[in-house]
Amino acid sequence: MDTSSKNMVNGDDLAAVRSKNLVKALSWFIAMLLGAILGWMQIGTINELCGFIAQVFTRLFQFVAVPVICLAVITTLAELGTRRETGRIFGHALFYTLTTTFCAAFVALLLFVWIAPENVPLPSGTTVPEKLGSLSYYQHFLSVIPNNVLQPFLAGNVLSVLLVAASVGLALAFMPKSDKRDTVVCFFQGMQELLFTLIRGLLAILPVGICAFTAQLASQIEAGVIVGALGKYTAVVIGGNLLQFFVVIPLFLLARKVNPIQVFKGMFPALAIALFSKSSAGTLPVTLASAENNLHLHPKVTRFVLPICTTINMNGCAAFILVTSLFLMQNANVPLTTGTICVWLFVSILAAVGNAGVPMGCYFLTLSLMSSINVPVDLMGVILPIYAIIDMIETCVNVWSDSAVATMTHYDLRETLADLPQTA
Repeated sequence: MDTSSKNMVNGDDLAAVRSKNLVKALSWFIAMLLGAILGWMQIGTINELCGFIAQVFTRLFQFVAVPVICLAVITTLAELGTRRETGRIFGHALFYTLTTTFCAAFVALLLFVWIAPENVPLPSGTTVPEKLGSLSYYQHFLSVIPNNVLQPFLAGNVLSVLLVAASVGLALAFMPKSDKRDTVVCFFQGMQELLFTLIRGLLAILPVGICAFTAQLASQIEAGVIVGALGKYTAVVIGGNLLQFFVVIPLFLLARKVNPIQVFKGMFPALAIALFSKSSAGTLPVTLASAENNLHLHPKVTRFVLPICTTINMNGCAAFILVTSLFLMQNANVPLTTGTICVWLFVSILAAVGNAGVPMGCYFLTLSLMSSINVPVDLMGVILPIYAIIDMIETCVNVWSDSAVATMTHYDLRETLADLPQTA
């Protein structure tokens, strides 16, 4: 076959891929539109059905999420081991994680100073979820250390699972070459491919889930979300996240000469699921599939970077933790000096890195932080009703940042890392 024929075949293949992606995007759009209409109709039976379907999809993604995290880290570390590629990938991912998280917290801080939310008088009977006020930040870190093999998986503790997976992966990397080692590695790789086959099946019926999630959200909005005196606080948190999503992260991508629109289009399925599921860990299966199938990022990068970023790259959480902590301290008449604000800027970054990628993870962690310094947390009971919307936007920002970090890491290493494609 001559060069022109090859180019024609490649062109036909490219056209087919674009046509397939267009059909997918159209199906997602129709599903969202249909879900919005069903939700706004406020028909009880339909709302219950959509809620049930949404819970089914959430459970299915949670079912595969923890094993995906575990197997992705194990197989990647076992394969790369102590080679320089591992250090390079992790180094780039960590650099982009810390810089984007710092920017998210700093932007939110600027908005907090500029908008200056006012103190909120607590209504009578305000409470926070039971026993959360007594949580210790030390207990949060202690919960990461598992006391048996099954406990992290049964509890869905992402940080513990990541710790176990990294330990097993590094142990396999350091094991002497033998048939037994190869058998164990092949087992983990086979299980990983099995999970990805299940994920592809879930993606095939994803429009049904998107429709149900959208209907559920539209129904909640139609029912009314009362912001009241928390308007300025809400504006700071949501505004900071939106700036991070639409301005800061695209600027990072443009600085690395990566088209943010193309990345957004490729990662749209993961962003949609993140918005509705409110769990970056639960969204991980779709994030991995979108990054590899749509953006064509190399599995050596995606299957190592994305599980780690799901745990440590929490842009939206950093903004929420910082703004909410300062807001609670302000309402408790704690002087917000420049030194105090700077300290909490870095505390929020470290806390976000240690946060679990689960629904309401930032909410619980902020409660723990405030309780540990004896700041009253009753105001968190007032914030709770509107946190559902905040959590959705936060999670979407987190997954968007994860996608950007993986893309930039792939782009940086595409010419030096073995077997990586030459284009991102």
